[in-house]
Amino acid sequence: MSRILVLCYEYPPLGGGGGRVAAQVARALIERGHEVKVITGGMPHLPRRSIINGVEVIRVRSGRKREDTCSILEMIFWVLMAFPVALREAWHWRPQVMHAHFAVPTGFVAWMIHLLTRIPYVLTAHLGDVPGGVPEQTDRLFKIVKPFTIPIWRSAARVTAVSSFVSSLVQQAYGITPEVILNGIKLAENSSLQSSKHSEVPQLIMVGRLSVQKNPLFALQALALLRDLPWRLQIIGEGPLSLPLYSEVDRLELQDRITFSGWLSADEVVAVMQVADILLMPSLSEGLPMVGVEALAHGLAIIGSRIGGLADIVSEGENGQLFELSEGPQAMVEALRPFLEDREVLSQAQEASRKKAVAFEWSRSIDAYEKVLSREA
Repeated sequence: MSRILVLCYEYPPLGGGGGRVAAQVARALIERGHEVKVITGGMPHLPRRSIINGVEVIRVRSGRKREDTCSILEMIFWVLMAFPVALREAWHWRPQVMHAHFAVPTGFVAWMIHLLTRIPYVLTAHLGDVPGGVPEQTDRLFKIVKPFTIPIWRSAARVTAVSSFVSSLVQQAYGITPEVILNGIKLAENSSLQSSKHSEVPQLIMVGRLSVQKNPLFALQALALLRDLPWRLQIIGEGPLSLPLYSEVDRLELQDRITFSGWLSADEVVAVMQVADILLMPSLSEGLPMVGVEALAHGLAIIGSRIGGLADIVSEGENGQLFELSEGPQAMVEALRPFLEDREVLSQAQEASRKKAVAFEWSRSIDAYEKVLSREA
C-alpha cells in the first residue's frame, strides 16, 4: 500500500466538481488500504485539520472569501501558504507519490516539492487549468503564465485528464497526451437507478455556479419561447449572474415557472435529482461535469450545448440532445421541445441515461487512478 499526498486548492465544501472528484478519489484510496493526506484551501469557519471519511484534511488559509469561487490573487496566496505545509509533510511523513489536481494553481506546489524532494507527482487536469478550457475566464491569464506552467507538465511522472476533450486541450497546448480517466459515480448509492419519474409537469433543473461559463441567461431566453408547453425550472447555485437572472425572470414574466434554490448540499441535490426529469446545460465550456454524470445515474435526460465536455455523457437522440450555441436560443428550443411534448420520448431518454451511467461506475475510475499512482510510488 502507498502513502499518497493529495494536493488540491479546493476541497468540499469549497469549490465545485474538481474538488469533489479529489475528495472521492481520496476516500476510495483510503477504503482500499492506502494512506492519504490532503492539503487544500481553507476558510475561517473550517478546521485547519480534520478527518473526513477517513482522510486527513489539512486546510491552508489564503484569504479566500467565498466557498464557491477563488480569485487569482487568492490562488497565488494559496500556493505561497501551501508550499511550506506540503514541504513539511513531504519531509516528515515521506509520501511515496503526490496527486495534484489542477495544474494551475496546485501544480506549482507539486512541482516545487518534487524539485526539492524528488517525490514524483501525478497531475490531473480538470478544464480551467488548461489553456482554452474556459477561454472567457482564463485566456488573458494564460497569455502571461503559460510559459511558467510548462515545467509543471513536463516534470509530472504521469498526466491524466477527466475527459477526452480536456485531454485534447492538453495535447494542443503542451504536446502531452494525458491518460483519460473519466469522472465517475458510485451507482449503488443512487436509489433512483431503477425508479421511474412520475411528475405530471416536466421538472427541469440547472445546477452550478451562476457564471458566464454556465450561460444560464441563454436557457431563460430559450424557455421563454416554450411558454406553450408545461414545464418548471429549479435553478440550484449562486454566482455573479444571480441578480441578472432574477431580473431576467421578472422581465420575461416567468416567476410562476422558475424557482431559485441557492446552494444546496450534495444530499439535497441528490434529493432534487431523484424527482427531476431534465438537466439543462447550456455551458460555454465543460470538462466532464460531475453534475452531468450524477444526472445520468438519477435518470435525467440531458439537454446541453454541443461542446467537447458534454459529448462523453450525451448520446444525441438517445439520452438527450445537444445544440449549437451559435444558432441562438431557438436551437435550444428545438432540442428541448420533443422531450416536453412527448412523455414517451422523455421516458426513453431517462432510461437511456440510466444505462449510460454504468460506463461511469466509480470503481472503474478508482482502478485507473490506483494503478497510475501505485506505478509511480
